[in-house]
Amino acid sequence: MRGQTVILTHEHADFDALASLLGGALLFPRAVPVLPWKLQRNVEAFLSLYRNQFPFVDPRHLLRGRVDLAILVDTRTFNAVKGMGDQTRHLVIDHHTATEPLPSGWEIWQEAFGPHTTGANTTLLVERLLHQNRGLTQFQATLLALGIYEDTGSLLYPSTTHRDVRCAAWLVEQGARLEVIRRFMHFPPTDAQKELTKQLTEQAEHLKVAGQNVLFAMAEAPDYDDELSGLAHRLNELFDPDALFVVVSLSDTVQVVARSNTDAIDVGKIAEELGGGGHPRAAAALLNDVTVAESRERIGGLLARYARAPADVAQIMSKGRPRTLEDSMSVSAAAELMQRYGHEGFPVLHAGEDGSSSLVGILTRREADRTISHRLGKLPVHKVMIQGSHTIRADAPVSALHGLMIESGWGQIPVVDAEGEMVGIVTRTDLLKLWGEEREAGQRIPDVSRELEQILSASQHRLLWLVGETAAETGNAVYVVGGFVRDLLFGRFDGDDGAAFVDMDLVVEGDAIELAERMQAQCGGRIVTHARFGTAKWILDEPDYPLTCPDLQKGGLRDGGAQLPSHLDFVTARTEFYTEPTVLPTVEQGSIKLDLHRRDFTINTLAVALTPDRWGDLLDFYGGLSDLQSGRIRVLHSLSFVDDPTRILRAVRYEQRFGFHIEARTQEHLVDAAQLVGRVTAARIRQELDRIFQEAMPEDAILRLDELGILKQIHPELRAGPEFAVRSVALRDRIEVSEAGNGSADGDQAGRNGGLTAGTSSPPESKGPEGPSGIFGTPIERLYWGLLVYDLLPAKGRGEGETTPLESALSERLKLRSKTRQLMRELRLVKARLPELTDLRIRPSEVVAILDRVQPVILLLVSLLEEDALLRERLDCYAQSWRHIQSSLNGEDLRRLGLPVGPAYGDVLRALRSALLDGEVAAGDAELMLAEKLVRERLAAV
Repeated sequence: MRGQTVILTHEHADFDALASLLGGALLFPRAVPVLPWKLQRNVEAFLSLYRNQFPFVDPRHLLRGRVDLAILVDTRTFNAVKGMGDQTRHLVIDHHTATEPLPSGWEIWQEAFGPHTTGANTTLLVERLLHQNRGLTQFQATLLALGIYEDTGSLLYPSTTHRDVRCAAWLVEQGARLEVIRRFMHFPPTDAQKELTKQLTEQAEHLKVAGQNVLFAMAEAPDYDDELSGLAHRLNELFDPDALFVVVSLSDTVQVVARSNTDAIDVGKIAEELGGGGHPRAAAALLNDVTVAESRERIGGLLARYARAPADVAQIMSKGRPRTLEDSMSVSAAAELMQRYGHEGFPVLHAGEDGSSSLVGILTRREADRTISHRLGKLPVHKVMIQGSHTIRADAPVSALHGLMIESGWGQIPVVDAEGEMVGIVTRTDLLKLWGEEREAGQRIPDVSRELEQILSASQHRLLWLVGETAAETGNAVYVVGGFVRDLLFGRFDGDDGAAFVDMDLVVEGDAIELAERMQAQCGGRIVTHARFGTAKWILDEPDYPLTCPDLQKGGLRDGGAQLPSHLDFVTARTEFYTEPTVLPTVEQGSIKLDLHRRDFTINTLAVALTPDRWGDLLDFYGGLSDLQSGRIRVLHSLSFVDDPTRILRAVRYEQRFGFHIEARTQEHLVDAAQLVGRVTAARIRQELDRIFQEAMPEDAILRLDELGILKQIHPELRAGPEFAVRSVALRDRIEVSEAGNGSADGDQAGRNGGLTAGTSSPPESKGPEGPSGIFGTPIERLYWGLLVYDLLPAKGRGEGETTPLESALSERLKLRSKTRQLMRELRLVKARLPELTDLRIRPSEVVAILDRVQPVILLLVSLLEEDALLRERLDCYAQSWRHIQSSLNGEDLRRLGLPVGPAYGDVLRALRSALLDGEVAAGDAELMLAEKLVRERLAAV
């Protein structure tokens, strides 16, 4: 006999719990929704009016029988009902976070609409009802809406998500009555609640924890038997603390109700430590055998562990003395600076007679543009600026910055130190960005310090720690930035052989050369500096300049462990601006934020701090982590591709390498700027193409460039089609076979028998990020280039040493290297001779005469590019056999036969080889007889 299914929720059920019971009953029609023993007073009042509209069952009236499945909604703790036992399965539908694993055999509800991140548990169930397009009665819609509205504070709590709002709107559409919701959400307090609220208010204790305002409201109320959540809500509204803990001693327990108004204090974690639960903004717990004072002390200890300090101005400001304007400067000159640096405003200073300067106002882009539009650009800045002298300390909380911006109306506030000196600037954009980050910080900021520890060897980790420690000693900051951080967070490092150190860039807020010099003095090695650019290279692997730090030698360069890098690059943080499209930028010193802003895509703007006080902190000013997690390639500003069109090729390369997608707006900018590719210097375009060809599967990027119309901007005839992809795969297969043959125990035999599948790989430096290196000593990028241009080469070409107009145009456009031009010429030469090579009447010696003029890699490429079976057979015969056939005679033999030294030697030896190839003679006596005959004929002709 099959048992029954019940739906259960927590005691002291609120509307979210009751609505979750209803949602479960609607989704599981055979299940019985069982009311808990205790309900909040407003919930009891609601049921006293509308209970007959719902299928709820009192636990005392539950039918006897075995319970096979218990569905737990809005909770993981419950009072068991009769019929439950070891055989009962448990399914949890709960939006609260929990670090403790579920008991063995329990299941969590797998959502179809996203992870358990909603303000109300009811939302999880309503989403399913909405998806099923279930019709609801007015009463059902009202109760479900009550659950969402109550647990999200009428959709105003910070924990509210778009999912809650969407479901609430659908419930109103289904007939939910807002006047009923309002009546039961604002339920009048009882006399006992009023008395306890008064006691809690009078005994409220205010204190600072990690810079946060925390309120403890404590009371003894042994006779109180009502719920406390409504009281906590009223106290929260009255005092508006960062966090609130209501601690009340009842008859036999101490009940704790907690509320948080900041992500910096997760009351859900604290309640969980107390044996309760909840979510980061609202939680509760029951404590046994403790006093109110003991509970207060325990909560205080947990607060000290879990509360984070509020963000201060120093965390979000741009460091370094900000750019300022003199009040006597013309508005036109100020506007030009705004355009150059992309700033929306500048502080304005007035120079005193004693040489000092003071802040007198701020000029925004809006005032500057308006002044210029009225043709008043010659006016001095002080005539149109917003007057004032508003500054803020770096250690001030962000809340103070918020208030100052509202009070002053300034969108850019200079940041000053204790002496009043400007040390940075903070903008309205910084503040808005922080709010966005705070909302998602708990879910999306990974533990980068832990990642560093996992990826780096002990000596590599120590090396970076020393760099950060040394920078801190001079009051500077240093960061590892760009591709290293991107790949670290994307999980592309396995930590073997120091691979994580490839292309690591260190950006210094301060003097990069000074930091490199200090590292050399402390640890040895050699440095090369470039004062003009503020850069230094610290070389670590030169025997004449050994490292002197013992902790870097151990496990590093000295014992064959994970290797230190050959060098580290130190770069002074800088900003840049473009004077016109496609030209190289003008660079000036700046902050880490400005340095990251000059980069190509948001996924490359991530940085990790290396100074000890901030070790492992992730800097993400421009949403790079979100784009990395979502698989988006996004530029930082709309003119990014105009400033540097080579970013178009990089965008496509990253998109295909990572399996990402170019964000829609970014793709619009890309297409709009495509025509500028033709104006970029040849060397930069060729470099980007080489990088694409060094990818694991470059055909994906090449086909995408063709799709976007970029290839034809490089050269009007340049195209790629499905054939290029097929040929690319075949090329890699051939290289893989070749490398396997060369690595075998019988490599020589593999080379002799492999024909066009055998050869030698190119030097290591030609190897791409993940792809093969090449074959026959030819870099992989040159091979792919041959595949790409082959179809463009004419079938009837000029002589071996000449070039066609297309070859000349491509060579000139891309400044192709001589070996690449040679490869194109030889491909064209063979292509022009295909009719002969596929002629049934052609003799082996004639095939050899053609193919001897080209390098072996050409034969490989042609065998991939042409499908003619006879051609491939002859190419393979040449590679395996014919090219190795030579006359056994030499010039000395011909001299002994009486042939005078001269050009005739070559003619005779070639004739001998042709006869051997065509089977006209055999090596040995027959070959010697033929040589004698040829010599006699030559002598007779003289």
